[in-house]
Amino acid sequence: MILAGDIGGTNTRLAFFEGTSDNLRPREIEVFPSPQFSGPAEIVRKYLAKHNQTVQAAAFGLPGAVVDGRVQTTNLPWVVDSRHLAEELRLERVDLINDLFANAHGIAVLQESDFAALNVGTPSPTGNRALISAGTGLGEAGLLSEPDGGFRPFPSEGGHSDFAPTNELEIELLRFLLGRFEHVSYERVLSGPGLHNIYDFLRQTKRAEEPPALADQIAHGDPSAAIAKAGLEGSTQIAVQALDMFVSIYGAEAGNLTLKVVATAGAFIGGGIAPKIISKLKSGGFMKAFTAKGRFQGLLSNVPVRVITNDKTALFGAGRVATLSLKSL
Repeated sequence: MILAGDIGGTNTRLAFFEGTSDNLRPREIEVFPSPQFSGPAEIVRKYLAKHNQTVQAAAFGLPGAVVDGRVQTTNLPWVVDSRHLAEELRLERVDLINDLFANAHGIAVLQESDFAALNVGTPSPTGNRALISAGTGLGEAGLLSEPDGGFRPFPSEGGHSDFAPTNELEIELLRFLLGRFEHVSYERVLSGPGLHNIYDFLRQTKRAEEPPALADQIAHGDPSAAIAKAGLEGSTQIAVQALDMFVSIYGAEAGNLTLKVVATAGAFIGGGIAPKIISKLKSGGFMKAFTAKGRFQGLLSNVPVRVITNDKTALFGAGRVATLSLKSL
């Protein structure tokens, strides 16, 4: 029996898995609100107390860079150590992996119905793959093409690289954010809080009026969800403009990542935001920005680009990593 976890800034998903690395069967999937716990150990204790199972291996995907089995999570005030978790679970070993690394592994066990195409393209049989995921934060990863036709995921912290504007309005956005943050990364604009940052920029620089009803929703609820909903409905100019900017910057950075890892076999858009704004992603702004790379426009136009619609991808990926680790013990 495998225990796997997808630990995010908002929610933590845990599940038991049976089967092989490419044919995993989940059991007892449960969701926990991450900020209400002191760390993964407390969540795991609560989960295992409810389910009487003997675990052979475990892996957890977390936001942040994992160095020597230890990670200080981004968007959560946790420091997590794999050795401590192994002691907690009474296992020889527990794998801590970057959350996008888990997502990348999860792609291998998805079905065609788990994707929505933004660009059909023509995948290169020898190309790599790229994965970018905006949610509570921004994650990026690559998948290296293997001689046997498979892909080997590798982690990245590219979401924390410097935000690069591509037009005058985005240059003004960068100046605005430099007044708020010491370092303006892509995560500052490509995430749930990032959409709110873009909206605040448009509001405070008087580029569009904020309707009182929307201001009230933002003040008393989830700001990014309210902005996205209004933007998709087309009900307010400021929300439409914010969402359009978000989608364009998303496409531009997805194209950047695709170039960096030569992902001619495909680019995948993961995370919790993309499935919710799929109609806007398909409206043209994303792919226009994705391919706007000068002499490499032709290459990027041929790259298949797909949105991952299965919200359990990272959970399956962590299960796959634990299964592969068990085979190596």
